[in-house]
Amino acid sequence: MPRQPVADRARRGRTVRAGSVLSVRVEGRTLTVCLGLLVALLALVSVSLTTGDYPVTVPDVLRTLVGRGERADEFIVLGLRLPRVVTGLLVGCALGVAGAVFQLVTRNPLGSPDVIGFTSGAVTGALVVLLVLRSGGWATSFGALAGGGVTALLVFLLSTRGGVQGYRLILVGIGVSAVLQAANSYLLTRSRVEDAQQAQVWITGSLNGRGWEQATPVAIGLAVLLPVLLLAGRSLTLLDLGDDAARALGVHVDRTRVLALVVGTALTALAAMAAGPIAFVALAAPQVARRLTGAVGPGLVAAGLTGALLLLVSDFAAQRLFAPTQLPVGVMTGAVGGLYLAHLLVAQWRRGRG
Repeated sequence: MPRQPVADRARRGRTVRAGSVLSVRVEGRTLTVCLGLLVALLALVSVSLTTGDYPVTVPDVLRTLVGRGERADEFIVLGLRLPRVVTGLLVGCALGVAGAVFQLVTRNPLGSPDVIGFTSGAVTGALVVLLVLRSGGWATSFGALAGGGVTALLVFLLSTRGGVQGYRLILVGIGVSAVLQAANSYLLTRSRVEDAQQAQVWITGSLNGRGWEQATPVAIGLAVLLPVLLLAGRSLTLLDLGDDAARALGVHVDRTRVLALVVGTALTALAAMAAGPIAFVALAAPQVARRLTGAVGPGLVAAGLTGALLLLVSDFAAQRLFAPTQLPVGVMTGAVGGLYLAHLLVAQWRRGRG
């Protein structure tokens, strides 16, 4: 069967309007996939809240959530497990959406914060706070936010000659990332062993000990930034047709690309603030979501739900596979993501040869 043209596939589905400003095009398959992802997330949240060294039944969890649980259950569920699960959901969603935005802007499956260098910039900012300024807590989070933001600005300025080009953005980002990784290694080798060990745990990416203070900024960021992307949904979808076609259809290409980069960078930095630089979720989630939905365009909702599911599954595995030792979730996503990246590179190489 011949492949259906992108423009024809983009016309499928229904447009759902919320007032006179926001309209979202919904396809039946995409809606079904998103509902399935929601069901899987609810099941995984239930398992995460009920299992552990202190088992809690589902009825006890429900009673605790409505304020009628035992004191021990309240401490376990509300104080330890629920904040970790919510942080994982929000961070995974932010990374999935950010990855979808970067891959759309660059029109390349390798276009993710991990590859472009924004994650390395967040690590550099955090290491400066931890190892040079000898601080921690919220200062580390804001250091990561500042590092990611400065790196994004640097990559953007170095790649904007003659307009923002996706391939140039990736190449410049890879170069900046290499320099930052060298700087990070230097900071680690020049610090005390105790400080380096503490920093290494953070830069691996972890949900251990995360509370509401980490989840809240990510929730606010998603609530503000995701509607911005949805409002620009039509323009973002048309970018997938190429710059010339998008311009012919009335899209301000450079303005839309800059807006998407700013929002994607902000989501990446917020995720790093909350859980550290968790690798490969932003790279894999949008592509898995697109293969599941078969949709044209950014697929922001599906990518966000897929990112949340991937991160929660990885965190659950990191807690249980080597119990009682709990690994940082970044170890698990790095191991799985490395294999996925190798598969992606081989697929790209074969496609190029074909």
